[in-house]
Amino acid sequence: MGVDISDLVEGKKIALEDLSGRSIAIDAFNTLYQFLSMIRQPDGTPLMDRDGRVTSHLSGLFYRSAALLELGIRPAFVFDGKPPELKKKTLEERRAVKETAEREWKKAIEEGDLKKALSKASRTSRLDSAMIEESLSLLDALGIPWIRAPSEGEAQMAHMVRKGDVWAGASQDFDAILFGTPNLVRNLTLSGKRRLPSGKTVEVNPVMVTLAEVLSALGVSREQLVDMAVLMGTDFNEGIKGIGPKKALAIIKKAGNLERVVSEGKFSVPKEYGDIRRLFLEPEVTDDYRLLWGIVDDEGVRKIMCDKHGFSVDRIDSILAKISVTGSAKSQKSLDSWS
Repeated sequence: MGVDISDLVEGKKIALEDLSGRSIAIDAFNTLYQFLSMIRQPDGTPLMDRDGRVTSHLSGLFYRSAALLELGIRPAFVFDGKPPELKKKTLEERRAVKETAEREWKKAIEEGDLKKALSKASRTSRLDSAMIEESLSLLDALGIPWIRAPSEGEAQMAHMVRKGDVWAGASQDFDAILFGTPNLVRNLTLSGKRRLPSGKTVEVNPVMVTLAEVLSALGVSREQLVDMAVLMGTDFNEGIKGIGPKKALAIIKKAGNLERVVSEGKFSVPKEYGDIRRLFLEPEVTDDYRLLWGIVDDEGVRKIMCDKHGFSVDRIDSILAKISVTGSAKSQKSLDSWS
């Protein structure tokens, strides 16, 4: 979810082929929830195997990762660790939303309203520990590295990009920018034609967002961007009613920072704003990781996808045939080409 500053940020549309030869850290939880939300039957039922186990996440992870590898893109998945204490309320609210949506989904199915059922079902996705561990096993079989962040995955992703260990981060959430990701790719794992709950099909293209360009266009520092987010509301605090991206920008540009906003007493800024700011500017991250892209273990993939979950051997093998001989980086662009 995160902070929505899409009204203020313009990215550059790119093609997946433009990223060939690049290493990209991917927000794993964000991506797996996308697959769980989108890969469903017409009535909203998630993809399942013969034993009733949800496999939407594995289907999305396999086919999308394979597509990236085939293009010469080197993905590395970053998984969330322990959430900050300030995120507890947000997580509780999300659970409540899912429970409500699940009741509405079941009711819509009973009433035969499949369109409504599908829209409600997309909000019921749950990612449990067994799904996470199986996703890690599949990534191992695909030769794709993964990292467990000590806390927020997007913070770890931003750290890796700033170090130069990967070229960009990939997430749908703009929180990645607040955490300081220099290069952010949105729609990386969503690109292509997508069917909306309404039934309409849309073309989704990857978008490149550069932190330096965002700050320059808005005329603020990263610290001020974080202060704007606090006014709007983040995963760590509720926003102030009536303050959206444009108003938050105007307030911070005039006041300079939250301290000044507090001193003026016009808005009810959360008293924990200093702690929230530190979560974005000084997050808990680690250097204890290795980024090694290995050879695809065809048999390992088949055991997970086909033997355990009943995916078509022919379909899985057709994809494996394309990526088992790839995986090496293709032509590399310089960072200057995106400036």
